[in-house]
Amino acid sequence: MQSTHSPGSHADKGFFGHPRALGPLFFTEMWERFSFYGIRPMLVLFIAASLFDGGLGLDAKTAAAIVGIYGGAIYLAALPGGWLADNWLGQRRAVWYGSILIAFGHLSIALSALFGAIAFFVGLIFIVLGTGLFKTCISVMVGSLYDESDVRRDGGFAIFYMGINIGSLFAPLFTGLLMDSMGWHWGFAMGGVGMLIALLLFRLWAVPAMQRADVERGRASTWDAPAQRRRHVGAIVSLCLAALAALVALVATGVISIDARAVAEAMTSVLIVAAVGFFAYLMLFSGLNRDERIRVTICFVLIVAAAFFWAAFEQQPTSYNLFAANYTDRNVLGWDIPTLWFQSLNPVFIVLLGPVFGWLWPALGRRHLEPGSPMKFVLGLLLAAMGFGLMVLAAQQVLSGPGLVSPLWIVGSMLLLTLGELCLSPVGLSTMSGLSPQRTQGQLMGLWFTGAALGNLVAGLIGGHVNAEEIQQLPELFGRSAIALVIFAAVLLLLVPVFKRMLKHHRLIDPASAHRADAEAIVKTGV
Repeated sequence: MQSTHSPGSHADKGFFGHPRALGPLFFTEMWERFSFYGIRPMLVLFIAASLFDGGLGLDAKTAAAIVGIYGGAIYLAALPGGWLADNWLGQRRAVWYGSILIAFGHLSIALSALFGAIAFFVGLIFIVLGTGLFKTCISVMVGSLYDESDVRRDGGFAIFYMGINIGSLFAPLFTGLLMDSMGWHWGFAMGGVGMLIALLLFRLWAVPAMQRADVERGRASTWDAPAQRRRHVGAIVSLCLAALAALVALVATGVISIDARAVAEAMTSVLIVAAVGFFAYLMLFSGLNRDERIRVTICFVLIVAAAFFWAAFEQQPTSYNLFAANYTDRNVLGWDIPTLWFQSLNPVFIVLLGPVFGWLWPALGRRHLEPGSPMKFVLGLLLAAMGFGLMVLAAQQVLSGPGLVSPLWIVGSMLLLTLGELCLSPVGLSTMSGLSPQRTQGQLMGLWFTGAALGNLVAGLIGGHVNAEEIQQLPELFGRSAIALVIFAAVLLLLVPVFKRMLKHHRLIDPASAHRADAEAIVKTGV
């Protein structure tokens, strides 16, 4: 317990006016994201590349499905990872063991040049398991730096997330150059170097800095121990890992054959059924009152909208990547732009436009013009649809022209996708925490990440169709994504007035109405 004579978090301003320990956590996350985004766009290209070119020689559909499974599993692993941290490991050990697993994963992928495809896929499994432990827990550690009354918390997370964008911006630039100049495995190894730096920063800088901060504040290091220590968790985890190892051995020896597309389709179906079933459970058996059921229903509709958006947005490492590699004129003054460099466009736009949106919504709010969260979702879906509309035009040019199109098509499309992301992603996280009932906040946040996992799986299934055998269907492929986004945006637009009637004067649903209600209350009370 914090002593009444000990300084609170307000007194610690050692990192840009924020607690000193935020610095090492910022750089740890930056390098971990460098490692993740350094190899993610390489995956589909490596898996689909011929054996002669050093790849795995699988077809584009299988390659994209594998990337979709990988992306979906990354999101889903955060759920058991967070539970293990709370009930067995604690945040520090979860991040540390997660870092080690991710580092082993990168090493295994890099060594696939010597040991073949099995080492590559074992590496992906290690990264999924490690990220499940690392991702949620380091965010919890950032939150523990601030007292409940510390108003700098949101600003601290804004700085922390900037580290994510910096890492994802520079990673494809470095790995792309190494991949083009020295080969696939040098690019993969560069991602491993990033994770090794993150691991060392956390162990040698972040942990001591947080321990010093807790000593100065006279409080226990709650992040260094589980919230509650459940029995037999270690044995259960060991059994699960043994079963996973046995499955890998059976696949490696050819006893079991796995169809990646079938697995992706099955995972998609299971997640849809599980999400709908869990929504029904919340509505019927969790003891919610009428107002809480309305809130949960609106949150669920927005989660479905987000899943549609992510199914389009997460085609960047699959559809867009393959389009950039095979159908885009990347030659500038005799030099070929590395394919992976296009994957840096999204974080570049985030860094440039994020502050603009941070200013825009409050500015509109001061003029009572800010749209509610559902309308922001509508804007996000429509902007993403416009981005895919540009890709339809680009695909038509591929068919009617010389076969290669200007890179500005992808640049313009990814700009629109990023604008859509800024309208939807941060708004969605805020809405899940601000609209959901207190007793279901964690569960609805889990459903939010399930929607993101679904989007990754669907994006993987779609992305594999960007290949030479189906080039005539390329405009239709991008067109279907655009149409699906427009249709759901229209459905959501029709539901907006319904939501406003269901939750009158709620700031997240109808900010203007909420302001009018506040003004009327002030007039009535004379305050």
